[in-house]
Amino acid sequence: MINELDRVVLASELPEHGLQVGDIGTVVLVHDQGKGYEVEFVSLDGETVAVVSLLANQVRTIRRREVPHARLLAAP
Repeated sequence: MINELDRVVLASELPEHGLQVGDIGTVVLVHDQGKGYEVEFVSLDGETVAVVSLLANQVRTIRRREVPHARLLAAP
């Protein structure tokens, strides 16, 4: 189960927030025993990009030996 403060990987595109599959966020709240999550996505310089309510199938845990990837966000 995913818990508060766990890092998770976005599993579905969220273009309305400028987020792509593979973006990494931090769970700030677990809804209904893991049926959904409030996830904060932050840029590498510490700016909050979005805080989004997501269903469990829209995020996944980080897998062993995965490497993060940096990308530039599109202008709002």
